Amino acid sequence: MQRSSVKIYIMLMKLSSVPSKPGVYTFSNAKQKALYVGKAKNLRNRLRSYFRKYSGLDSRKASMMRDVRGFNYIVTDNELEAFVLEANLIKQYKPRFNIILRDDKNYPYIKLTVNEEWPRLEVVRKLKNDGSLYFGPYVPAGSMWETLAFIRRNFQIRNCSYLLEKPMRPCIQHQMGKCLAPCAGKITRGAYRRLIDEIRLFLSGKRKDLIRGLEKNMQKLSEEMKFEEAAGIRDRIRAIEKTWESQKVAAPELGDIDVIGYYRADGEVLFNLFFLRNGAMTGSKEFIVKNIENVPDKELMHTFILQLYSGEIMPPSEIATPVLPEESRPLGRWLGQRKGRRVKILSPGSGKKKELLDMASENARLLYRSRRDVKTGELLNDIKSRLNLMNIPESIGAFDISNISGNEAVGAFIYWSDGEFKKDMYRRLRIKTVQGIDDYSMMEEIIERMIHNSEGNLPHLLIIDGGKGHLETAKKIINREFGSRKKSPEIVAVAKDPDRAYLTNSDEAVGLEDRSQSSLLLKSIRDEAHRFAVGYHRKLRGKNLLRSPLEKISGIGKKRRLELLRVFGSIESIRNATIDDIAKIKGFHRNIAEKLLTELGRHT
Repeated sequence: MQRSSVKIYIMLMKLSSVPSKPGVYTFSNAKQKALYVGKAKNLRNRLRSYFRKYSGLDSRKASMMRDVRGFNYIVTDNELEAFVLEANLIKQYKPRFNIILRDDKNYPYIKLTVNEEWPRLEVVRKLKNDGSLYFGPYVPAGSMWETLAFIRRNFQIRNCSYLLEKPMRPCIQHQMGKCLAPCAGKITRGAYRRLIDEIRLFLSGKRKDLIRGLEKNMQKLSEEMKFEEAAGIRDRIRAIEKTWESQKVAAPELGDIDVIGYYRADGEVLFNLFFLRNGAMTGSKEFIVKNIENVPDKELMHTFILQLYSGEIMPPSEIATPVLPEESRPLGRWLGQRKGRRVKILSPGSGKKKELLDMASENARLLYRSRRDVKTGELLNDIKSRLNLMNIPESIGAFDISNISGNEAVGAFIYWSDGEFKKDMYRRLRIKTVQGIDDYSMMEEIIERMIHNSEGNLPHLLIIDGGKGHLETAKKIINREFGSRKKSPEIVAVAKDPDRAYLTNSDEAVGLEDRSQSSLLLKSIRDEAHRFAVGYHRKLRGKNLLRSPLEKISGIGKKRRLELLRVFGSIESIRNATIDDIAKIKGFHRNIAEKLLTELGRHT
């Protein structure tokens, strides 16, 4: 019996022990790498279907089964739990034969903390069951910032996170007319709560209720001869009406609905998603998925919806699609469980929803065509010619390092292919083996580590942010790790001021100041690596600054640090304070005050 036949026989024997219960299964190859994650109402029946001689598998799954050397499964209590587990495992393993929605962003929401004594607005990217009200998502975030600026300009609620348990001096926001200073008792709690109710109505799109309430309040103030306050409300009404006129309103009667249009061609699909909340467009987003030959539309839509809403996007009341996804009813029940109330998946045949759906699909078609018109192939051919490369660089990676005097030194690697940056392939590395200022040794370390961690899956071309010296360092590592093997990546260094590229096979630099498409692409990849490295370095440096010096003192936790800075404003003011000044702050006592001043270098 051949080895492959033996392995199939063993898997068939294992099938007999699989229970007839709902759950999730994973197929893996000889290296135990996940190839495919699926879910089933009946695990035994579903798994058996893959091994039947005439199972009717499409070409994609038939190809997968030739590589399968084992499977695992997890039993769940019900089908809804299987939905959650399937989505999480797909995100974790990114199996080659699953449809992967490569989008790891958490989209912004506006959070109104109505459960606080003095509510405020925050921008958050994670939703919590904390009693607050959440509005969004806003995609892209530009309209959200405009909305926040409008609210803070016209409603003047607080923008700080202080507890406001004791009166305090108003900050500069009050002096600028952007806050009514509840911290200093400049507004009553009742009046402040009325503002919060107005903001809630504004963000909820309840226009008539909001305007009616404001007009009633304006009339009351006029009758009480409080003309200045009445004029303020009149101006707020005008501002609200003006901003609503400029909003993209589809139809108030639509409520909360996501509209999913799509266009597929050449083994790819582009989804175009409209987010509507309270009948108004809060944003749109496109997603492209590749390698979907022979995948039915129903399966595509099922996978898209499952992965999209398994993250931080809260499902709306309705989701409109051109084609109902497979298993739409259990999928709808799972969405409803996430939302906390019923979610309906529909495929409208007429009316306003159908018009929006057609618009989303037409936008998807136009977006797809515009992406294809970029002529990436010609661009890469030009890069091959200009840089004298052996092969067309269908994938390009870039390295950069960032540090200040050798402190908190980090390296970064970014990845570009198919006309876009692949952020799931980005890597951030802290420098481990190099002390002090030695850019060449740092570059050597991160390239070597990336080669070892990549399992041979490096891009065709590597860009080094730097000059001739950095290129020689990279060349030494590539030669040492790959030797004379043909599959070693090619390397260039791209330097600044002026922009130019250094090649391994020429002493002459190639100028990149001509603003050609190939020059712009090479510089944008270099700059993206630089941005990614600097961002990571600043994050680590910022954490280090926050830790010093208060965070290093035992017994001084986050709440105490914030309270100290709120009362005194700076580390120097804390050092100059007396033990009694510190001891009377909420959460402090005399022993803590003495220890604090001692640790800050002041003798008590």
